[in-house]
Amino acid sequence: MIFKTLMDDIDAVLVRDPAAKSRFDVVFSYPGFHALVFYRLSHRLWGWGVHFFARWISHLARWLTGIEIHPGATIGQRFFIDHGMGVVIGETAEIGDDVTLYQGVTLGGTSLHGGKRHPTLADGVVVGAGAQVLGPLMVGKGARIGANAVVLHDVLDGVTMVGIPARPVQPKPKVVDSDADSGKAVPLEFCAYGTQNGDMPDPVARAIDQLCEQVTASQKRIEELERRLARDEAGDAAGDEAPRVAKN
Repeated sequence: MIFKTLMDDIDAVLVRDPAAKSRFDVVFSYPGFHALVFYRLSHRLWGWGVHFFARWISHLARWLTGIEIHPGATIGQRFFIDHGMGVVIGETAEIGDDVTLYQGVTLGGTSLHGGKRHPTLADGVVVGAGAQVLGPLMVGKGARIGANAVVLHDVLDGVTMVGIPARPVQPKPKVVDSDADSGKAVPLEFCAYGTQNGDMPDPVARAIDQLCEQVTASQKRIEELERRLARDEAGDAAGDEAPRVAKN
């Protein structure tokens, strides 16, 4: 069972990373896969109640790969950590199938109390480099978290989140297709680093642009009213001058 799971993890790398040339390449050259192998072992020990050795193995994996995965976390099938350095996955984090994380991602907790403290990522989620997903929130199926985003609230299915704090900027994309070589399900428009190819609207920049447009429109309206008022005052002055000329 574990061997089949690891083979699926290897195939997931081949599907989602064009730099991966073969299974041997993945097995010997990908720290994300190495960290996942250590995790699968430590998680099994954690489930058996052998907590000390489970934590020791996860600590060894952190030292060797730069990726910290708590053995208590729950991770599904075909999980892929690309590059990986600095990734942190907390104890109560739950990760579905076909999820992709890039370097510097934190699935962290915001509470010192026991119980559920870390995020839940549904199937097909992509989390971009440096993103922080914090607290016992839910990231919906097929969602995208942009690079360096800070997510503090639940994310709906298929939505792309960017910014600090993260805001939705893109509707639900098409979710899956079949890769011709491997037959594995992959996103139709795979979003490297959690963002679409091309321009990605920034909600803060968009709000600033809208505010600038409103200020410009208000200035034009004020200038128009000032000109109209000046014409009215000039007309009134001319009207007052006319009777005095007639008397003279």
